[in-house]
Amino acid sequence: MTAIEILRKKRDGHALSPSEINFIIDAYANGHVPDYQMSALLMAVYLNGMSAEEMGALTQAMIGSGDVLDLAGIPGRKIDKHSTGGVGDKTSLILAPVAAAAGVKVPMISGRGLGHTGGTLDKLESIPGFQVNLPVDRFRRGVEKIGLCLIGQTDQLVPADRNLYALRDVTATVESIPLIVASIMSKKLAEGIDGLVLDVKVGRGAFMTTDRQAAELADALVATGRSMGKDVVALITAMDQPLGHNVGNALEVVESIATLRGEGPEDLTTLSVELAAEMIHMAALAPDLSAARRLARRQIENGRALAIFRNCIAFQGGDARVVDEPERLPRARGTMSLVADQSGYLTVIDAAAVGMASLLLGGGRLRKEDPIDPAVGIVLQAKEGDPVAAGQVLAEIHYNDEAKKDEARRRLDGAFRISDQPVPSPPLLRNRING
Repeated sequence: MTAIEILRKKRDGHALSPSEINFIIDAYANGHVPDYQMSALLMAVYLNGMSAEEMGALTQAMIGSGDVLDLAGIPGRKIDKHSTGGVGDKTSLILAPVAAAAGVKVPMISGRGLGHTGGTLDKLESIPGFQVNLPVDRFRRGVEKIGLCLIGQTDQLVPADRNLYALRDVTATVESIPLIVASIMSKKLAEGIDGLVLDVKVGRGAFMTTDRQAAELADALVATGRSMGKDVVALITAMDQPLGHNVGNALEVVESIATLRGEGPEDLTTLSVELAAEMIHMAALAPDLSAARRLARRQIENGRALAIFRNCIAFQGGDARVVDEPERLPRARGTMSLVADQSGYLTVIDAAAVGMASLLLGGGRLRKEDPIDPAVGIVLQAKEGDPVAAGQVLAEIHYNDEAKKDEARRRLDGAFRISDQPVPSPPLLRNRING
């Protein structure tokens, strides 16, 4: 068996056997298959798809590239959450402390940005000193002691996905459902969790742009998790406009802290509470979702969730003073305002365009090796449905590089649409799939 034979077989539209999938994932994880050959396989999968059996085999192979955590010694059900990626989606930084404050044990292995969407790890690393690369023993201790710990893939946990994740980002294969399923489920099932709550985004700023695509992905994720004995539920949520107001790593940390104080925007607060409630209910800490929502909101109101986040930052080496002094986070040197050219109602904010503008500023990666500028991004001053006046500020561009600022400004041209009559936005919560 050789890599070229496997590439040719998938290129020609044939299904790969579990042994072939195991062979090439193991060879790639051990450095025997180079990036250029794996890039060819990713594109072949993107173009030709995979069967349910192939997806399951790919997930198992990626889990098998490393260790599986044993968290059985930690009392309570271990529940995680994963989002398929959205613009301004910083819910993990909010719901994890909320759920942990309610008694859920949250072991969270997260990823970096993909395409125009931000990554949880990139946001966390904008906090001075915050370490996302922790030894497994310390990760386990954080879950037990604080109730949560947020890390990236390690050499021991799903090492194959760590490289594939970055490679997908720069080979235009991010949107492939089989690759998304294997990436998400391998990381999550290697954590030793009992259950998983999924946030599947749909809309202009999501990788799944139609309800059909989102439902197909949600079904595949839930089925894969349940076939491996885990409780899994998926919420399909809107991603036509950015979530909240802030897009960009440090800017999103600022907004997350405000939300944990009870001062966050309505859409971000609502979704964070809803996802946390699903985790609380799955952990058997509330009899139904209504009670779980009340319990989640109480953790924000009484300050416990914010205290948990502060403890998590300190435990992972970060400067916990940012919780009370957000100005300690990286700040861009310059800002530029984008204003409305007419009065009316803001009917469209193109999330993908806003995400790409943030990426071009340096808030994301165009190449695998690109550094992240944690300070840059976009701050929205209005949301879809809001009345606006000519000359009113719609958004602020936070930049450190004049040339990148101009690129981002061009990308934002046409991202905002104003009309004479208000147009109702689609509901934030679109569907719930639990198998």
